[in-house]
Amino acid sequence: MKKLIVTLLLLVSGFTFSQKYELGKVTIEELNEKKCPSDTSAPAAILFNIGKTYFDYSHDLGFEIVTELSTKIKIYKKEGYGYANHSIGYFVGGKSKEKVMITKAFTYNVVNNKIEKTKLNSDGEFEEKVNNDWILKKITMPNVKEGSIVEYKIEIRSPYISNFPDWEFQKRIPVNYSEYTTKIPEYQVYNSHLKGYFTPTVINESKVRKIDYTYVEDANTILSKGLTTGRVSSTLEFTEKTTKYILKDLPALKEEDFVNNIKNYTAGVKHELASVQYPNEPFKSFTTDWETIVKSIYENEAFGSELNKSGYFEKDLDAVLNGVTSQEERIIAVFSFVKSRMNWNDMHGYRCNDGVRKAYQEKKGNVAEINLMLTSMLRYAGIEANPILISTRSNGVSLFPSRAAFDYVISGVELNNQVVLLDATNKFSLPNILPIRDLNWFGRIIRKNGSSAQIDLMPTFNSKDIVNIMATIGADGNINGKIRDQYFDYNAFIYRVNYHGVTKESYIEKLEKRHQGLEIEEYEVLNADDLSKPIVENYSFTSTNSVEIIGDKMYVSPFMFFATTENPFKQETRQYPVDFVYPNQDKYNINLSIPEGYVVETLPQPKAVSMPEEMGSFKYNLSNNGNVVQVIFTLDINRAIIGSEYYQALKNFYKEMINKQTEKIVLKKV
Repeated sequence: MKKLIVTLLLLVSGFTFSQKYELGKVTIEELNEKKCPSDTSAPAAILFNIGKTYFDYSHDLGFEIVTELSTKIKIYKKEGYGYANHSIGYFVGGKSKEKVMITKAFTYNVVNNKIEKTKLNSDGEFEEKVNNDWILKKITMPNVKEGSIVEYKIEIRSPYISNFPDWEFQKRIPVNYSEYTTKIPEYQVYNSHLKGYFTPTVINESKVRKIDYTYVEDANTILSKGLTTGRVSSTLEFTEKTTKYILKDLPALKEEDFVNNIKNYTAGVKHELASVQYPNEPFKSFTTDWETIVKSIYENEAFGSELNKSGYFEKDLDAVLNGVTSQEERIIAVFSFVKSRMNWNDMHGYRCNDGVRKAYQEKKGNVAEINLMLTSMLRYAGIEANPILISTRSNGVSLFPSRAAFDYVISGVELNNQVVLLDATNKFSLPNILPIRDLNWFGRIIRKNGSSAQIDLMPTFNSKDIVNIMATIGADGNINGKIRDQYFDYNAFIYRVNYHGVTKESYIEKLEKRHQGLEIEEYEVLNADDLSKPIVENYSFTSTNSVEIIGDKMYVSPFMFFATTENPFKQETRQYPVDFVYPNQDKYNINLSIPEGYVVETLPQPKAVSMPEEMGSFKYNLSNNGNVVQVIFTLDINRAIIGSEYYQALKNFYKEMINKQTEKIVLKKV
């Protein structure tokens, strides 16, 4: 009996992993399915997503990486139409270029109880330039409706064997079946890394493969053998390792609040080239440690050579630095000069496209041109400055050394045993106040002597938002008063970025829409252009829904429209770290004058709550002096990133804070 059970299990297992997932096999039952069985709220689902990466060989090109992608998607709702389209990036920045071909692409629908098949035409294919190195190939599938099934097959060919594609099993919609296969000859060694919270089934096997191979003999061998040509053709036999990764029934990758880049936590597999040794050729190591990667980037002509160029800015910079003596002032002078002169073209990358000279002349460049120029100018000014390679938030966090780990470069000044971070691509940035895209864990500084070191990019100081309110509660329950709101550091930076050029009327309208029952008058903003000072907002206000009158009592919400009323952390559990972007402090000083003829019957009790390891805290105090109620509240979030192991503590912390902020002051008529 046991033997029979084991046999049946093996048969079931074999059937599970040998099921055929083929394009072109679409049934009316599939097309008529109205909801995703595993997630009825899903707008679409991936029925299967199958990838295969292998090596093709030709006499002219040698080994090429070929990746074939076959995908079949079911559209359930109008909100899912976008999932019928696809885009894929490919590299065109080198001497040889990658190629992307759409070999099959069809949309299926039921029409008069028959299956209608619509082919993707050329007008549904187009390309978009990302930068000088990358192009996006996009397809927009035709005739997509609720109930449609779309399928496509894509082939990507790359002459760069280091550009091994990443595979993601999870998507933003459910995935019924995901399979990725790699076929790697013994001549190439890759390090593979799994990531995410789902672990695939992995199946390995090795087989012998034969190819026709051409190589060139060295000069001594040619002479010794009496050959007339150095090209030798033969049949090559080698071992090819096949690895298959399988995951099934994956839930949709749900966006959660306070997540940096959800791709950091997506189930997937990455490959990094470690070494190569072809027959009759020397061993080549591509050691994937940070020092080697950084060295190769520095030695690239579009990086190190551009950093060391001079003679194009000295005259202008001498005028800027005339009479400026202290290091701190010289740093600010150079930084301000570059920000005011240069304009960023929105292109990422750590390599210069047109070069620093041309960028300086045209007053426009990519991030490398602007920040390498900044570094060079700081050095000319006698400042110890070096470039810092980083990965932006959109590029994700690199969990292991990789040549694709970085997509951006900033400047770092080593001063008083600290590294001051500078990015001149944004007009409102300051020393250690970087654009939000830069705040992504760690970067790597490259010093003149060739050494490198890890640099923490995350802010450690709390950016403050201080609100002072003087207000009076009217007998009709309306609250009238004045507000002074001060934004410091990153809070001021974000304000300037978001509202620069926005009219006062438009901004007031947004505030009033955000806070129901709020009416604003006499609005002014101070220091909008003076980056050395905090943003200050002053305005008069009326709040019409912060007081409820029942009988002879008033129930007053002391935080009015500033109260946090909904917990942003709704999930029972969380897999991802909570990313607040930067540490922050919110402080409220509120003075409320109660109406004549009323007295305070009850006040909420003071409370102080702290999170573990001083990650966060709030303090809440109220007092009553005559006809004035004073409220003092301070919330501190002391870490930019809080690990998922503290999620329950954070969720409960916010729950307690919300409970206190929404408690009422009770006034009684006398």
